[in-house]
Parts: sequence; structure tokens; C-alpha cells
Amino acid sequence: MTGQPNTRDVSKRDDGWAVTRPGSDRASAVLPTQAEAIERGKQILANDGGGELRIRGANGQVREQNTVAPGRDPKHSRG
Repeated sequence: MTGQPNTRDVSKRDDGWAVTRPGSDRASAVLPTQAEAIERGKQILANDGGGELRIRGANGQVREQNTVAPGRDPKHSRG
């Protein structure tokens, strides 16, 4: 582990609202509304052990930041 916090950004693009990892060229998801992108970003972070979700306005400035807790794996399988 690099010591870097697990972070995702939600930002406006020409084709919708994107969920991206800082420094990555490719979006994890692109959705039609900011609300849908925020929800998807929270799911991605929860599945990846939790982290910070930064929500950017249409102007690109961070307008909100949320801490997402790790998700719980409902499976308790052996092996």
C-alpha cells in the first residue's frame, strides 16, 4: 500500500457525470446525472475498502467531500 488514501472524484464531462480515480485517464463509470454518479462512486469505494469521495461542481471545483466506510461482505463462505 502506498499510503495514499483511496479516493474517487465525481465530475462533469461532455458525456455525463464521471466517477474517476485521481490520476487515471479512464472513468470507472459515466452516468447521466450527478446524483447517480455520486451513488455509484459510494458503491465503488465501499467495495474497495472505503475512502474519500470528492464531488466537483460543473466548474470543476470540489464542492463536497464525503468519507465512505468499507462495505460489508454479506457472504460468510468457507474456503
